[in-house]
Amino acid sequence: MEYTLQQQVDGEFDDVVDRTVEALGDEGFGVLCDIDVQATFAEKLDEEFRQYRILGACNPGLAFEGLGEEIELGALLPCNVVVYEDEDGTVAVRAVDPERLLDVTGNDDLEAIGAEVHDRFERVLDSL
Repeated sequence: MEYTLQQQVDGEFDDVVDRTVEALGDEGFGVLCDIDVQATFAEKLDEEFRQYRILGACNPGLAFEGLGEEIELGALLPCNVVVYEDEDGTVAVRAVDPERLLDVTGNDDLEAIGAEVHDRFERVLDSL
């Protein structure tokens, strides 16, 4: 089962990260956290790993609406977008599929929010 929306991007890794953050901003998302997995593994495990960043994206208005429908929704927020070096030399950008993610709640009142976030993430990925 696919659980991410996907895009392959040509370009320098840091440039793709910056473009992704900018595109998220254009769709109303802020990046609440930016986890550098490569640096964390190097520091904590003394292990090498490919460039890999986890961006915690949040649209405050949609998050407010979602939490109003399902108070436990915060356990699934923010929505993660990952940017990493792929084996073929391109940069992979993957966003969690919010419709799949929200399916786990069993709350039909969240369907419209999931569809809205899905559409915005698709536009983000298409813009890269």
